[in-house]
Amino acid sequence: MTAAIDLVEYAPAVSRPLPDPVGRALATTRIVEEATPDPYAPGRWRLRAGSKVGAVTVDAPDCEPFTVRIRPKVPIARLFFLLGYSLDPGRSWRDEQVPVAEHRDLLPALAHTVERQVDRALQQGLLQGYRPAEESALVVRGRIREAEQIRRHFGVMLPVEVAYDEFTTDIAENRILRAAVERLLGLSGVPRDVRRRLLHQRARLADVTPIVRGRPLPCWHRTRLNSRYHDALHLARVVLNGASAEHTQGGLRISGFLFDMNTLFEDFVTVALREVFRGSDHTGRLQDPHHLDEGGAIRMKPDFVLYGPQGAPLAVADAKYKAEKRGGYPDADLYQMLAYCTALGLSEGHLVYAKGNAPHVSHRVRQAGIVLHQHALDLDQKPEGLLSDIAAVAHQMNRPAPGLTPEVGRRTG
Repeated sequence: MTAAIDLVEYAPAVSRPLPDPVGRALATTRIVEEATPDPYAPGRWRLRAGSKVGAVTVDAPDCEPFTVRIRPKVPIARLFFLLGYSLDPGRSWRDEQVPVAEHRDLLPALAHTVERQVDRALQQGLLQGYRPAEESALVVRGRIREAEQIRRHFGVMLPVEVAYDEFTTDIAENRILRAAVERLLGLSGVPRDVRRRLLHQRARLADVTPIVRGRPLPCWHRTRLNSRYHDALHLARVVLNGASAEHTQGGLRISGFLFDMNTLFEDFVTVALREVFRGSDHTGRLQDPHHLDEGGAIRMKPDFVLYGPQGAPLAVADAKYKAEKRGGYPDADLYQMLAYCTALGLSEGHLVYAKGNAPHVSHRVRQAGIVLHQHALDLDQKPEGLLSDIAAVAHQMNRPAPGLTPEVGRRTG
């Protein structure tokens, strides 16, 4: 029997009964934002979730397994839209594809979605493709590996060391799908009916070579031939990047799936901004490296920089998924954006938050004339409204600032 603790991202800390080994594991692995012994109640720990959502199971010696479930504040269906759009804006997630709204927790919804997409990908059979192969053979196939032939056989004619392209189902796309299915089957919290269907998908992929845990994933490229695999492969990457399992000293084992909402929000905002400017003479770049100082010693990587037709920066934006202070947004974000604007020669900078008391606030910096804009996006709205709000931010980034020319984005005097 596994005991469970339910938390909500960025919610206030709660006190829960917890064995000390489990509490220490949560504290050292940073699964939650805060995990400290409750000074007023022995045997209890104060837990507060941060930006990571999902579920992990902690199995410590002499203790019953504990599962920690961290629910996102946004509805599951909205989270999957953000995720789908970030991975592939051209095929953004649609609620009708998978009924994720019926799940309250992230892991069951993700497992359900992955199984459904894998099933759709494999409906026409396993995808086949060419894979480089090397072997010792009795007949010449492909090309002879002359160096290997001499090194291994010392002039003997047979067998022949050959290299060729094999047409097979044992390709990167199928291997990635099998790895994601097996990873989900190894996690607790997957519903029984979904687990049964995942077992069926694994059987369909039984002839595919498994990916050794810890090895890098094989590369695949988007083509017309593998288009039916795209959605499943995107989700498989999410599973393989977010699932974790580690062994620590004393026999402690932690396994589960965690997803960082900070990363998800940043990816969504920057990709959505880039999509607004796609097809125009402006270029949006994500995480474009720059330097704050003239000597090039202090690196900075704004989340999004918009460049004009001549290649000069026109606008800069940073996405911040964090709880605002009671009196307003964190001051450190403003200092960071001021540094970006100063280094890039811009008179305006934009901070995009996931929540706020007002949809838009601006501050003019004394002695500098730089205006720092703070935008708040309501994630708990329909995708159309959310993308419309992103478009409004992009429009404000693209408008000429007072005293600036839109072509070069610098002061005219």
